[in-house]
Amino acid sequence: MPDRPQVLVIACGALAREYLDLIERNGWDNVTLECLPAKLHNTPKLITEAVRERLDRAEGSFDSILVGYADCGTGGHLDALLDERHIKRLPGAHCYEFFATSAVFADLHDAEPGTLYLTDYLAKHFDRLIWETLGLDRWPELRDQYFGNYTRLIYLSQIEDPEIYATAQEAADRLGLEFAHLPTGYGEMAEATVHFMDRHASVRPTV
Repeated sequence: MPDRPQVLVIACGALAREYLDLIERNGWDNVTLECLPAKLHNTPKLITEAVRERLDRAEGSFDSILVGYADCGTGGHLDALLDERHIKRLPGAHCYEFFATSAVFADLHDAEPGTLYLTDYLAKHFDRLIWETLGLDRWPELRDQYFGNYTRLIYLSQIEDPEIYATAQEAADRLGLEFAHLPTGYGEMAEATVHFMDRHASVRPTV
C-alpha cells in the first residue's frame, strides 16, 4: 500500500473551523492541522516569529508544509521567512481578500475605503477581539475616534448562520456603521489549499 505524504498546515486560529471542514470533506487524513492563536492579529509583528518557531519544530517531520496565513499585517516579513524556506502560504494581504477573492475585494475597497470587514470568526468574537480590545466596553466615547472615518461594515460570511449574521448586524449598529452582507464561502483559501494538496500531497509510491 503506497504511503501518503504527510502534510502540516500551520494556520491562524481564526481559520480553524474552515480548515477542519476542508480536511474532513476532502478526506485528507494525511494532514496535521496546527493553529496559532488568533489573537496574534492584534500584534501582527509577532506572527512571523510564531510561524518560525513552529517551522523549526516541524523540520524533518513532514513531507510538505502549507502556512494558513496571508500577509496579515506582517509587512512582508512572513513572506521573507517562507521564501527562505521554500514554503507556500495563502494568497493575498489578509483573510478578507482571500475569502472575498482578490478581484472582488479590490472592487469593495475602491468603492469605499472606509469599510470595516468581519468574517464569521470576527463576528462571533466581536466583543472580545474588537469591542473589549479597543476598550469600548469601558470607554464607549472612544468609538468615534476609532471608527469616525468608517462608513460601513461588510460581513463576509463563510457559512449561512442566522445567529452570526445577527451578531454582525448588531456590531454595525453599535459602531454606527451601515451594514452590508456578502456571502463568500471559503473563497481563495479553499482553492489555494486544494491546489497545494493536489501538487504536494498525492500518493507517494512505494519503492
